[in-house]
Amino acid sequence: MTETRETPVQAAGCVLWRHSPLDGGLEVCLVHRPKYDDWSHPKGKLKRDEEPLAGALREVAEETGHRAAPGAPLPTVRYLANGRPKQVRYWAAEATGGMFTPNDEVDRILWLPPAAARARLTQPRDRTLVDALLTALHLA
Repeated sequence: MTETRETPVQAAGCVLWRHSPLDGGLEVCLVHRPKYDDWSHPKGKLKRDEEPLAGALREVAEETGHRAAPGAPLPTVRYLANGRPKQVRYWAAEATGGMFTPNDEVDRILWLPPAAARARLTQPRDRTLVDALLTALHLA
């Protein structure tokens, strides 16, 4: 398939979560991207012929330093990025270990309770994914 400006950019990511080491409550991981000065879920463009779930887990590892166990599929988000359609497939994913190291793409991560994560996210379209995670985990 030849890519055109109308062909959606294919990307994938996860709403990464864990049980708080302090109180066992649910926490959602957000990444800060200095290039855009925004807070979002870990995500990125798929490599050629890469399966979306594999790409989502690769992006989580690259951006957060954490390994993740994938769970339920979450809604696909569609929007324009630099005038071109972009489609991002998401999954719920539980963090299973790892450690964050700041890099050029992501300089900080935060683990926040769902309400605080929803408030910190820069894009409104990302907030609905927190609600979808709670539904997928049977917490909503």
